[in-house]
Amino acid sequence: MIRARFSRLLITCALSLVASGNAVTQEPPPSPASARILLVPWRMVSGERATLAVLDVHGRLTPNVNVAFSNGDKIRTDKTGRALYVAPLNAGVLFASISGRPGRVKTTVVPPEESAAAGVEVASAPRTASLRDRFTLIGGGFCGDADKNEVTIGGKSALVLASSPLALQVLPPMDLDPGPARVDLSCGKQSLGSFTVDFLSLELDADSSHLAPGQKRSMVVRVTGTSERVSLEARNLSTDVVQLTEGNPAKLLSSGGTENVAKFEIVGRNKGKILISIRLVPQYTRPRS
Repeated sequence: MIRARFSRLLITCALSLVASGNAVTQEPPPSPASARILLVPWRMVSGERATLAVLDVHGRLTPNVNVAFSNGDKIRTDKTGRALYVAPLNAGVLFASISGRPGRVKTTVVPPEESAAAGVEVASAPRTASLRDRFTLIGGGFCGDADKNEVTIGGKSALVLASSPLALQVLPPMDLDPGPARVDLSCGKQSLGSFTVDFLSLELDADSSHLAPGQKRSMVVRVTGTSERVSLEARNLSTDVVQLTEGNPAKLLSSGGTENVAKFEIVGRNKGKILISIRLVPQYTRPRS
């Protein structure tokens, strides 16, 4: 994901500062009041552990954030910006939300026998993933405690943000190069899969000068790591300041080829800071060996 503030062009990646949760940077952790994004595994197993994560608007893991569930359960993220949660015994749909913030995230609690039927494998993985954004793995046999999963990409350790026995959300290592890379995954002593994903770099080329009301401007996203056309989504987080001409969110296919680009257009409305989030839309398939 790419976010750009056009008052002084600032390009950040959704989780570029996520390492603050692991105490490898000197920057102070985000304030709980800045919490905006809740990561919850799309499926949990009744009575089993799961790990949730909370991010701020810049994609940093955020500690001490209260999370409430539709069944009345409440938990708080720890110093890593994540929290362990034991799924309720009753199977069915469950919603989670950041306390004091609008919106909620849906998950489904399944009975243990359905988890066993899923087996020990990665059943679905993205063909392409962004170097700076999380991606999801779906299957069975994962560790609900995120840190007990070992994921390496190109031989380098990745960070598991959220997890359940049936799904993982993974952040690639920061020093990974664009292109195909091998993903290896295990839970404890159990190997869960080895497969290849194409990791892409997204770079935004945009004019940082003032955008007057009614004035149009293009934002060019350059894709490195594949010559294939990929789907990109732009989401306007400052709708009172600008408008995306293709709608909000706006989806476009890149051009493909050696110069692989996509162009999003915005129109000025009012003065203020412009915040546009641009992310790769992954296509999930059976993992490639």
